[in-house]
Amino acid sequence: MTDTDAFDCIVEHLEYPMFVVGAAADGDVDACLVGFTSQCSIDPPRFAVFLSKANHTYELAREADVVVVHRLRADQHRIAEHFGGTSAHDDPGKLSDCDWTPGPGGAPVLGDCDWFAGRILERLDAGDHVAFVLAPFGGDCREREQLGAQEAMDIEAGEPAD
Repeated sequence: MTDTDAFDCIVEHLEYPMFVVGAAADGDVDACLVGFTSQCSIDPPRFAVFLSKANHTYELAREADVVVVHRLRADQHRIAEHFGGTSAHDDPGKLSDCDWTPGPGGAPVLGDCDWFAGRILERLDAGDHVAFVLAPFGGDCREREQLGAQEAMDIEAGEPAD
């Protein structure tokens, strides 16, 4: 047994909500599937999203002031698969396959998704991901059932986890 076997076993079965996070910088836009998120403060409200350093959306979010966070519903597996299994490095036009409009900070707002915008307050290195601490504002929510990580386990990652 290694030092992380128990941890690996526990987190393998956690049910994280799935989100798509969009960002814009220097005239470029992108979005990616994100499974590592958490509300991290009640008053003032704060939310953290963790973006992989290997992801193009991370590159944009490093330069952005705002990101848009979309909560995926249980019936939106196709959207999760598209943004989790398609890399902008391989397919720079992946947003052209979706209904979206520019939102706060120019970040993409996906059609028919619940979402909020978040002003980026801090960027914290967390290993192979960076935590973006957000001050939420705006958005749209219709209070539908969310898509969870266990339901998205069949998606082959567009970017390696290294």
